[in-house]
Amino acid sequence: MMRPKEQLGALVREAGDVFTVCSAASALGISSIETAKTLARWTKQGWLTRVRRGLYAVVPIEAADTKQALEDAWIIIPELFSPCYVGGWSAAEHWDLTEQLFRDICVLTEKQVMHKKQEIHNIPFMLTHIPQAMNFGTKTVWKKDKKIQVSDPHKTILDMLHTPQLGGGIQHIIDCFREYVKSSHYNPEQLMAYAIKMNNGAVFKRLGFLSSKIIGENEAITKQCHEHLTKGNACIDPSLKEGKLVAYWRLIVPANLQLQGS
Repeated sequence: MMRPKEQLGALVREAGDVFTVCSAASALGISSIETAKTLARWTKQGWLTRVRRGLYAVVPIEAADTKQALEDAWIIIPELFSPCYVGGWSAAEHWDLTEQLFRDICVLTEKQVMHKKQEIHNIPFMLTHIPQAMNFGTKTVWKKDKKIQVSDPHKTILDMLHTPQLGGGIQHIIDCFREYVKSSHYNPEQLMAYAIKMNNGAVFKRLGFLSSKIIGENEAITKQCHEHLTKGNACIDPSLKEGKLVAYWRLIVPANLQLQGS
């Protein structure tokens, strides 16, 4: 019979650094009840940390305490929120579209969200529910043995334009869009294809307006956005109600919005 540390080593090789009671039971070849007792015992001994009910993570040898157990917070995301992806400001940080640092990890999930802000194992998350049709335009990122989905640079921009709260407000989104346009990621054809797939009138208005100011009024993407304009007016950021109507884009824009780069 294997010793406890040998059992734990076999579990990690089979299930990875983050695992549920069910996956641990399968890896260890014992019942769920016996597994739950074993994991609870290992947690008391400081070998594991309980992320939430039924979900555990291995404590690295060099960790001072169990609070440091998750070296990369992204590794618990698939178990907690799938089907989902990292998006918004967190994806913007990942793709180097911003130098601003956000404490919360922004996750878009198909799961119903009771509370948008959640703190799990001392890790703050900002959650947004999305329909299955909006779960596209992602890239796979590996963190240790975990496969995490993150919105690609094009979808990151569009998600933030769709819901400016995901980008920390429109001024930060403008800065991210400017960086995106200057970067090797920039692909106007892909950006427009995604925007058409999203089929959201406010996205075309916001993207078209920013494109006209930052890229140019005669650029193809600017013209295409105008061709897809819907009726009615939208705010460039729903949290900013005051502003002047830019009739050409059917968009309400605050007078103090900074559109020019440094």
